[in-house]
Amino acid sequence: MGAESVLLEVDGREVRVTNPRKVFFSARGETKLDLIEYYMSVAEPLMRAMGGRPVLLERYPDGASGKSFFQKRVPKGAPEWLATTVVSTPNGTLSNAMVAADLAHVVWAVNLGCLGFHVWPYRADSPEYADELRIDLDPQPGVVFDQVREAAHEVKAAFDELGMAAHVKTSGRRGLHVYCRLAPRWDSYTVRAAAVALAREMARRRGDLITDAWWKEERGRRVFVDFNQNAPHKTVFGAWSVRPRAGGQVSAPIGWDEVDTVQPDDLTIATVGARTAEIGDPWETADGEPASLEPLLQWHARDMAAGLMDAPWPPVYPKMPNEPPRVAPSRARTTGR
Repeated sequence: MGAESVLLEVDGREVRVTNPRKVFFSARGETKLDLIEYYMSVAEPLMRAMGGRPVLLERYPDGASGKSFFQKRVPKGAPEWLATTVVSTPNGTLSNAMVAADLAHVVWAVNLGCLGFHVWPYRADSPEYADELRIDLDPQPGVVFDQVREAAHEVKAAFDELGMAAHVKTSGRRGLHVYCRLAPRWDSYTVRAAAVALAREMARRRGDLITDAWWKEERGRRVFVDFNQNAPHKTVFGAWSVRPRAGGQVSAPIGWDEVDTVQPDDLTIATVGARTAEIGDPWETADGEPASLEPLLQWHARDMAAGLMDAPWPPVYPKMPNEPPRVAPSRARTTGR
């Protein structure tokens, strides 16, 4: 194919990689081909985490420091073997998105400059069921990572109390993500309601550390439990995916016993492959123990019976039943709403 491309055989398919020596991560000079080799080194756990799910591509054609764009719709010229499925936006716009069917699909997307993947919470063959509850522990300005660690332990304790197996990963930035694999019984609206109930309970128990406040002006120096990451049609940055940072940091699954010691910035494409070969996949058992959502739905029913309204939805969603006014509290006081 010439000096500016290589042909790789991946999962029985030939995938052409153009400009393999293009530098994607400036801290150590890692290239597009280095990124592909990283994904190949974690192929089994990567596919366990996102295989069969639709993915949104976050493309950086000139590497992590260059311009970027999100691509939900598969571009023209995609190979015939590429698996796709129809996904929707909150306003009903339909797109033909890629399904992470195997590693060849991942390599094909990386060749387009996709550094990491934003993953839907359902499998393409059963889009009516959201089978993952995703808790994004989002540190607000002034919050240090030790506070995020503590918040994660509080969330883990709540899941343990409810008999729900939870798994944790670094976000690839400043936060942590806690996942709970669900039995395929509930849609995204119901899963979001459960996430709202969890966020509220965490804020009640540890209001000094954790907040469920949707409006930033009310969060303070606390860790926000972002329940709206579970809203229908919402994607979350995937496990094992690589962030657009100069150091090539990975959103890496970790064990609960590592939460107090892990240094997220050390988990990069240069280290995670070897680490996984040594210790295995911390999420290996996730598929074997799907949880029931019923305990959290009981918390939700309790809150509704106590007179609470739904939590606010993101602005891109239509107004929802039982939702409070979509206006920041400071503005509501000013306008009298």
